[in-house]
Amino acid sequence: MTERSADVAVVGGGIVGLAHAYAAASAGKRVVLFERNARASGASVRNFGLIWPIGQPAGPRLEMALESAGIWREVLTQSGLPFLDTGSLHLAHRDDERAVAQEFAERGPAVGYRCSWLTPAEALSKSPALVSSGLQGALWSETELTVDPRQVIATLPDWLAARHGVDLRYGHTVRGIDLPIVRTLDETWQVEQAMVCSGDDFETLYPEHFLESGIVRCKLQMMRTVPQPDGWQLGPALAGGLTLRFYPSFQLCSTLAALSRRVGTESPQFDKWGIHVMASQTPELEITIGDSHEYGNEVDIFNREEIDGLIIGYLRSFLKLPVETIAQRWYGVYAKHPDQPFVRFEPSPGVTVVTALGGAGMTLSFGLGADTWRRIGK
Repeated sequence: MTERSADVAVVGGGIVGLAHAYAAASAGKRVVLFERNARASGASVRNFGLIWPIGQPAGPRLEMALESAGIWREVLTQSGLPFLDTGSLHLAHRDDERAVAQEFAERGPAVGYRCSWLTPAEALSKSPALVSSGLQGALWSETELTVDPRQVIATLPDWLAARHGVDLRYGHTVRGIDLPIVRTLDETWQVEQAMVCSGDDFETLYPEHFLESGIVRCKLQMMRTVPQPDGWQLGPALAGGLTLRFYPSFQLCSTLAALSRRVGTESPQFDKWGIHVMASQTPELEITIGDSHEYGNEVDIFNREEIDGLIIGYLRSFLKLPVETIAQRWYGVYAKHPDQPFVRFEPSPGVTVVTALGGAGMTLSFGLGADTWRRIGK
Protein backbone atom coordinates (compact mmCIF):
# COMPACT_ATOMS: atom_id res chain seq x y z
CA MET A 1 0.00 0.00 0.00
CA THR A 2 1.37 3.40 -1.03
CA GLU A 3 2.16 5.81 1.83
CA ARG A 4 2.09 9.57 1.32
CA SER A 5 1.82 12.73 3.43
CA ALA A 6 0.17 16.14 3.45
CA ASP A 7 -0.83 18.74 6.02
CA VAL A 8 -4.58 18.61 5.39
CA ALA A 9 -6.89 16.02 3.85
CA VAL A 10 -10.22 17.12 2.37
CA VAL A 11 -12.81 14.43 1.66
CA GLY A 12 -15.30 15.38 -1.05
CA GLY A 13 -14.82 17.02 -4.43
CA GLY A 14 -18.05 19.01 -4.49
CA ILE A 15 -18.05 22.77 -4.11
CA VAL A 16 -17.88 22.65 -0.30
CA GLY A 17 -14.87 20.36 -0.43
CA LEU A 18 -13.17 22.49 -3.09
CA ALA A 19 -13.78 25.64 -1.03
CA HIS A 20 -12.27 24.05 2.07
CA ALA A 21 -9.30 22.83 0.05
CA TYR A 22 -8.84 26.36 -1.29
CA ALA A 23 -8.97 27.86 2.21
CA ALA A 24 -6.34 25.48 3.55
CA ALA A 25 -4.08 25.79 0.50
CA SER A 26 -4.35 29.59 0.63
CA ALA A 27 -3.03 29.38 4.20
CA GLY A 28 0.07 27.66 2.87
CA LYS A 29 -0.88 24.11 3.76
CA ARG A 30 -0.16 21.04 1.64
CA VAL A 31 -3.60 19.70 0.77
CA VAL A 32 -4.77 16.36 -0.58
CA LEU A 33 -8.34 16.19 -1.90
CA PHE A 34 -10.17 12.86 -2.09
CA GLU A 35 -13.25 12.26 -4.23
CA ARG A 36 -14.71 8.79 -4.62
CA ASN A 37 -15.93 9.40 -8.20
CA ALA A 38 -14.00 10.35 -11.32
CA ARG A 39 -15.64 13.78 -10.93
CA ALA A 40 -18.08 15.05 -8.33
CA SER A 41 -21.61 14.32 -9.54
CA GLY A 42 -23.88 15.27 -6.65
CA ALA A 43 -25.69 18.46 -5.73
CA SER A 44 -22.73 20.62 -6.78
CA VAL A 45 -23.44 19.98 -10.48
CA ARG A 46 -27.24 19.78 -10.19
CA ASN A 47 -28.13 23.35 -9.28
CA PHE A 48 -28.72 26.82 -10.71
CA GLY A 49 -25.13 27.95 -10.32
CA LEU A 50 -26.39 30.88 -8.28
CA ILE A 51 -24.36 32.57 -5.58
CA TRP A 52 -27.34 34.08 -3.78
CA PRO A 53 -26.59 36.28 -0.74
CA ILE A 54 -30.05 37.85 -0.80
CA GLY A 55 -31.52 34.51 0.28
CA GLN A 56 -29.56 34.41 3.55
CA PRO A 57 -31.00 35.98 6.71
CA ALA A 58 -29.43 39.17 8.03
CA GLY A 59 -26.57 38.70 10.46
CA PRO A 60 -23.76 36.12 10.39
CA ARG A 61 -25.21 34.11 7.50
CA LEU A 62 -25.57 37.14 5.24
CA GLU A 63 -22.05 38.21 6.20
CA MET A 64 -20.75 34.73 5.36
CA ALA A 65 -22.61 34.77 2.01
CA LEU A 66 -21.18 38.16 1.09
CA GLU A 67 -17.66 37.04 2.04
CA SER A 68 -18.22 33.91 -0.02
CA ALA A 69 -19.34 35.94 -3.05
CA GLY A 70 -16.20 38.05 -2.77
CA ILE A 71 -13.97 34.96 -2.70
CA TRP A 72 -15.93 33.48 -5.61
CA ARG A 73 -15.17 36.57 -7.70
CA GLU A 74 -11.45 36.30 -6.89
CA VAL A 75 -11.29 32.58 -7.68
CA LEU A 76 -13.31 32.87 -10.89
CA THR A 77 -11.21 35.79 -12.12
CA GLN A 78 -7.90 34.10 -11.30
CA SER A 79 -8.95 30.76 -12.80
CA GLY A 80 -10.42 32.30 -15.95
CA LEU A 81 -13.78 30.62 -15.45
CA PRO A 82 -16.70 32.58 -16.96
CA PHE A 83 -19.38 34.02 -14.71
CA LEU A 84 -22.27 36.47 -14.92
CA ASP A 85 -22.09 39.26 -12.35
CA THR A 86 -25.61 40.44 -13.13
CA GLY A 87 -27.40 40.61 -9.76
CA SER A 88 -30.97 39.38 -9.29
CA LEU A 89 -34.60 40.41 -9.65
CA HIS A 90 -37.53 39.16 -7.57
CA LEU A 91 -40.58 39.96 -9.67
CA ALA A 92 -43.94 41.10 -8.35
CA HIS A 93 -47.07 40.46 -10.41
CA ARG A 94 -49.53 40.37 -7.51
CA ASP A 95 -50.38 42.95 -4.84
CA ASP A 96 -49.06 40.82 -1.97
CA GLU A 97 -45.83 40.11 -3.84
CA ARG A 98 -45.32 43.84 -4.36
CA ALA A 99 -45.98 44.47 -0.67
CA VAL A 100 -43.30 41.99 0.43
CA ALA A 101 -40.74 43.12 -2.14
CA GLN A 102 -41.26 46.80 -1.32
CA GLU A 103 -41.06 46.18 2.42
CA PHE A 104 -37.83 44.25 1.95
CA ALA A 105 -36.41 47.04 -0.22
CA GLU A 106 -37.23 49.50 2.56
CA ARG A 107 -35.92 47.45 5.48
CA GLY A 108 -33.16 45.41 3.85
CA PRO A 109 -30.42 48.03 3.37
CA ALA A 110 -30.35 48.84 7.09
CA VAL A 111 -29.38 45.23 7.87
CA GLY A 112 -26.84 44.69 5.09
CA TYR A 113 -28.72 43.94 1.86
CA ARG A 114 -27.72 45.96 -1.20
CA CYS A 115 -31.14 46.14 -2.77
CA SER A 116 -33.82 48.55 -3.98
CA TRP A 117 -37.34 48.61 -5.41
CA LEU A 118 -37.72 49.06 -9.17
CA THR A 119 -40.74 50.30 -11.08
CA PRO A 120 -42.00 48.11 -13.94
CA ALA A 121 -40.15 50.26 -16.47
CA GLU A 122 -36.93 50.05 -14.46
CA ALA A 123 -37.27 46.27 -14.10
CA LEU A 124 -37.82 45.87 -17.85
CA SER A 125 -34.70 47.91 -18.53
CA LYS A 126 -32.75 45.30 -16.54
CA SER A 127 -34.31 42.38 -18.41
CA PRO A 128 -36.43 42.70 -21.55
CA ALA A 129 -37.30 39.00 -21.10
CA LEU A 130 -39.81 39.81 -18.37
CA VAL A 131 -43.55 39.38 -18.85
CA SER A 132 -44.69 43.00 -18.74
CA SER A 133 -48.42 42.29 -18.42
CA GLY A 134 -49.41 42.78 -14.80
CA LEU A 135 -45.85 43.52 -13.69
CA GLN A 136 -46.01 45.77 -10.62
CA GLY A 137 -42.26 46.10 -10.10
CA ALA A 138 -39.29 44.12 -8.82
CA LEU A 139 -36.83 43.83 -5.99
CA TRP A 140 -33.34 44.45 -7.38
CA SER A 141 -30.18 43.18 -5.67
CA GLU A 142 -26.65 43.73 -6.95
CA THR A 143 -24.87 41.00 -4.99
CA GLU A 144 -25.79 37.81 -6.88
CA LEU A 145 -23.73 36.12 -9.57
CA THR A 146 -24.11 33.04 -11.73
CA VAL A 147 -21.72 30.31 -12.82
CA ASP A 148 -22.19 27.07 -14.71
CA PRO A 149 -21.77 24.59 -11.84
CA ARG A 150 -20.82 21.76 -14.18
CA GLN A 151 -18.02 23.81 -15.67
CA VAL A 152 -16.81 24.94 -12.24
CA ILE A 153 -16.72 21.43 -10.77
CA ALA A 154 -14.96 20.07 -13.87
CA THR A 155 -12.32 22.82 -14.08
CA LEU A 156 -11.67 24.23 -10.62
CA PRO A 157 -9.88 21.13 -9.23
CA ASP A 158 -7.19 21.29 -11.91
CA TRP A 159 -6.71 24.99 -11.18
CA LEU A 160 -6.33 24.23 -7.47
CA ALA A 161 -3.70 21.65 -8.36
CA ALA A 162 -1.78 23.93 -10.72
CA ARG A 163 -2.09 27.18 -8.76
CA HIS A 164 -2.10 25.95 -5.15
CA GLY A 165 -0.47 22.54 -5.31
CA VAL A 166 -3.53 20.58 -4.18
CA ASP A 167 -2.97 16.85 -4.69
CA LEU A 168 -6.08 15.46 -6.40
CA ARG A 169 -7.09 11.89 -5.62
CA TYR A 170 -10.20 11.29 -7.73
CA GLY A 171 -11.61 7.79 -7.80
CA HIS A 172 -10.31 7.22 -4.27
CA THR A 173 -12.87 6.48 -1.56
CA VAL A 174 -11.71 7.29 1.97
CA ARG A 175 -12.56 4.22 4.01
CA GLY A 176 -11.30 5.34 7.39
CA ILE A 177 -9.78 8.27 9.27
CA ASP A 178 -7.71 7.71 12.41
CA LEU A 179 -5.38 10.67 12.50
CA PRO A 180 -2.70 11.02 11.52
CA ILE A 181 -3.76 8.23 9.14
CA VAL A 182 -6.27 8.53 6.29
CA ARG A 183 -6.88 5.30 4.38
CA THR A 184 -8.26 4.56 0.94
CA LEU A 185 -8.37 1.15 -0.70
CA ASP A 186 -4.78 1.33 -1.93
CA GLU A 187 -3.22 4.37 -0.24
CA THR A 188 -2.34 5.50 3.26
CA TRP A 189 -1.83 9.19 3.95
CA GLN A 190 -0.37 10.88 7.01
CA VAL A 191 -2.00 14.27 7.69
CA GLU A 192 -2.42 16.72 10.55
CA GLN A 193 -6.02 17.75 9.87
CA ALA A 194 -8.95 16.29 7.96
CA MET A 195 -12.07 18.05 6.69
CA VAL A 196 -14.94 15.82 5.59
CA CYS A 197 -17.30 17.50 3.09
CA SER A 198 -19.19 14.49 1.81
CA GLY A 199 -22.59 16.03 1.02
CA ASP A 200 -25.48 13.64 1.47
CA ASP A 201 -23.27 10.58 1.98
CA PHE A 202 -24.18 9.76 5.56
CA GLU A 203 -23.10 6.13 5.49
CA THR A 204 -19.37 5.94 4.61
CA LEU A 205 -17.72 8.00 7.35
CA TYR A 206 -19.06 8.63 10.88
CA PRO A 207 -22.53 7.18 10.22
CA GLU A 208 -23.37 7.14 13.93
CA HIS A 209 -22.90 10.91 14.14
CA PHE A 210 -25.10 11.53 11.12
CA LEU A 211 -27.77 9.25 12.53
CA GLU A 212 -27.98 11.45 15.61
CA SER A 213 -27.70 14.77 13.77
CA GLY A 214 -31.27 15.21 12.50
CA ILE A 215 -30.06 15.78 8.93
CA VAL A 216 -32.43 14.74 6.14
CA ARG A 217 -32.16 14.58 2.38
CA CYS A 218 -33.99 16.93 0.02
CA LYS A 219 -34.79 16.01 -3.58
CA LEU A 220 -35.33 18.76 -6.15
CA GLN A 221 -36.36 18.66 -9.81
CA MET A 222 -34.72 20.92 -12.38
CA MET A 223 -34.47 21.51 -16.13
CA ARG A 224 -32.26 23.26 -18.64
CA THR A 225 -33.24 24.59 -22.06
CA VAL A 226 -31.35 24.42 -25.31
CA PRO A 227 -29.19 27.52 -25.95
CA GLN A 228 -31.17 30.66 -26.64
CA PRO A 229 -30.49 32.65 -29.85
CA ASP A 230 -27.13 34.38 -30.14
CA GLY A 231 -27.19 37.79 -28.50
CA TRP A 232 -30.23 37.08 -26.32
CA GLN A 233 -29.55 37.72 -22.65
CA LEU A 234 -31.64 36.96 -19.58
CA GLY A 235 -29.98 39.77 -17.65
CA PRO A 236 -30.19 39.33 -13.87
CA ALA A 237 -31.06 35.94 -12.42
CA LEU A 238 -34.84 35.90 -11.99
CA ALA A 239 -37.16 34.74 -9.24
CA GLY A 240 -40.94 34.83 -9.23
CA GLY A 241 -43.15 35.89 -6.35
CA LEU A 242 -43.27 32.31 -4.99
CA THR A 243 -39.60 32.63 -4.05
CA LEU A 244 -40.36 35.37 -1.54
CA ARG A 245 -41.88 32.75 0.73
CA PHE A 246 -38.98 30.31 0.36
CA TYR A 247 -35.80 32.06 1.51
CA PRO A 248 -35.44 32.91 5.21
CA SER A 249 -34.23 36.43 4.45
CA PHE A 250 -37.77 37.53 3.63
CA GLN A 251 -39.08 36.53 7.03
CA LEU A 252 -38.17 40.01 8.24
CA CYS A 253 -41.20 41.27 6.28
CA SER A 254 -44.49 41.60 8.17
CA THR A 255 -46.34 41.35 4.83
CA LEU A 256 -45.02 37.85 4.11
CA ALA A 257 -47.75 36.05 6.06
CA ALA A 258 -50.49 37.33 3.74
CA LEU A 259 -48.58 36.17 0.66
CA SER A 260 -47.99 32.73 2.16
CA ARG A 261 -51.67 32.37 3.07
CA ARG A 262 -52.78 33.33 -0.41
CA VAL A 263 -50.44 30.83 -2.09
CA GLY A 264 -51.47 28.07 0.30
CA THR A 265 -55.17 28.70 -0.36
CA GLU A 266 -55.02 29.49 -4.06
CA SER A 267 -52.27 27.09 -5.18
CA PRO A 268 -51.76 24.36 -2.55
CA GLN A 269 -49.85 22.25 -5.07
CA PHE A 270 -46.92 24.65 -4.78
CA ASP A 271 -46.73 24.02 -1.05
CA LYS A 272 -47.25 20.27 -1.50
CA TRP A 273 -44.12 19.95 -3.63
CA GLY A 274 -42.15 22.86 -2.15
CA ILE A 275 -42.09 24.68 -5.48
CA HIS A 276 -40.68 28.10 -6.13
CA VAL A 277 -39.47 29.14 -9.55
CA MET A 278 -36.19 30.73 -10.59
CA ALA A 279 -34.22 31.05 -13.82
CA SER A 280 -30.52 31.54 -14.45
CA GLN A 281 -28.44 31.65 -17.62
CA THR A 282 -25.25 29.74 -18.43
CA PRO A 283 -22.41 31.27 -20.44
CA GLU A 284 -23.63 29.08 -23.33
CA LEU A 285 -27.03 30.87 -23.22
CA GLU A 286 -28.93 27.91 -21.79
CA ILE A 287 -31.57 28.69 -19.16
CA THR A 288 -31.61 26.63 -15.97
CA ILE A 289 -35.09 26.33 -14.45
CA GLY A 290 -36.40 24.98 -11.14
CA ASP A 291 -37.18 23.83 -8.59
CA SER A 292 -39.08 21.67 -6.09
CA HIS A 293 -38.33 20.27 -2.62
CA GLU A 294 -39.25 16.82 -1.29
CA TYR A 295 -37.80 15.90 2.11
CA GLY A 296 -36.95 12.47 3.42
CA ASN A 297 -33.99 10.10 3.46
CA GLU A 298 -35.68 7.71 1.01
CA VAL A 299 -35.25 9.51 -2.31
CA ASP A 300 -37.62 8.60 -5.15
CA ILE A 301 -35.40 8.04 -8.19
CA PHE A 302 -38.28 8.86 -10.55
CA ASN A 303 -39.20 12.46 -11.36
CA ARG A 304 -42.82 13.63 -11.39
CA GLU A 305 -44.05 15.18 -14.63
CA GLU A 306 -46.63 17.05 -12.55
CA ILE A 307 -43.87 18.96 -10.80
CA ASP A 308 -42.07 19.90 -14.01
CA GLY A 309 -45.40 21.05 -15.46
CA LEU A 310 -46.10 23.28 -12.48
CA ILE A 311 -42.63 24.82 -12.70
CA ILE A 312 -42.87 25.54 -16.43
CA GLY A 313 -46.39 26.90 -16.10
CA TYR A 314 -45.39 29.32 -13.37
CA LEU A 315 -42.22 30.33 -15.24
CA ARG A 316 -44.35 31.53 -18.14
CA SER A 317 -46.11 33.94 -15.81
CA PHE A 318 -42.97 36.09 -15.48
CA LEU A 319 -40.48 35.09 -18.21
CA LYS A 320 -40.70 35.08 -22.02
CA LEU A 321 -38.15 32.70 -23.52
CA PRO A 322 -37.43 32.80 -27.26
CA VAL A 323 -36.98 29.01 -27.16
CA GLU A 324 -38.64 26.90 -24.44
CA THR A 325 -37.32 23.55 -25.65
CA ILE A 326 -36.05 21.54 -22.67
CA ALA A 327 -32.75 19.83 -23.37
CA GLN A 328 -32.21 18.17 -19.99
CA ARG A 329 -34.18 17.18 -16.90
CA TRP A 330 -32.66 15.89 -13.69
CA TYR A 331 -33.05 15.68 -9.97
CA GLY A 332 -30.58 16.70 -7.29
CA VAL A 333 -30.24 15.66 -3.67
CA TYR A 334 -28.74 17.70 -0.88
CA ALA A 335 -28.51 17.35 2.88
CA LYS A 336 -30.42 19.73 5.14
CA HIS A 337 -30.81 20.21 8.87
CA PRO A 338 -34.30 21.28 10.01
CA ASP A 339 -33.00 24.12 12.19
CA GLN A 340 -29.36 24.89 11.37
CA PRO A 341 -27.98 26.53 8.19
CA PHE A 342 -25.21 23.93 8.07
CA VAL A 343 -23.79 21.17 10.25
CA ARG A 344 -20.18 21.28 11.42
CA PHE A 345 -18.84 18.96 14.08
CA GLU A 346 -15.63 17.24 15.22
CA PRO A 347 -16.14 13.49 15.53
CA SER A 348 -12.55 13.07 16.70
CA PRO A 349 -9.57 15.39 17.38
CA GLY A 350 -8.31 17.02 14.19
CA VAL A 351 -11.31 15.94 12.08
CA THR A 352 -14.01 18.44 11.06
CA VAL A 353 -17.16 17.36 9.24
CA VAL A 354 -18.95 20.06 7.25
CA THR A 355 -22.22 19.29 5.50
CA ALA A 356 -25.96 19.99 5.22
CA LEU A 357 -25.87 23.48 3.74
CA GLY A 358 -29.48 22.97 2.73
CA GLY A 359 -29.35 24.16 -0.86
CA ALA A 360 -27.00 27.07 -0.08
CA GLY A 361 -23.82 25.20 -0.94
CA MET A 362 -22.89 27.41 -3.87
CA THR A 363 -23.75 30.53 -1.89
CA LEU A 364 -21.97 29.78 1.39
CA SER A 365 -19.18 27.42 0.29
CA PHE A 366 -16.17 29.73 0.12
CA GLY A 367 -17.24 31.81 3.11
CA LEU A 368 -17.83 28.67 5.15
CA GLY A 369 -14.49 27.24 4.04
CA ALA A 370 -12.73 30.40 5.20
CA ASP A 371 -14.60 30.33 8.50
CA THR A 372 -13.79 26.65 9.10
CA TRP A 373 -10.13 27.27 8.47
CA ARG A 374 -10.05 30.29 10.77
CA ARG A 375 -11.46 28.07 13.53
CA ILE A 376 -8.95 25.31 12.84
CA GLY A 377 -6.15 27.85 12.68
CA LYS A 378 -6.94 29.03 16.20
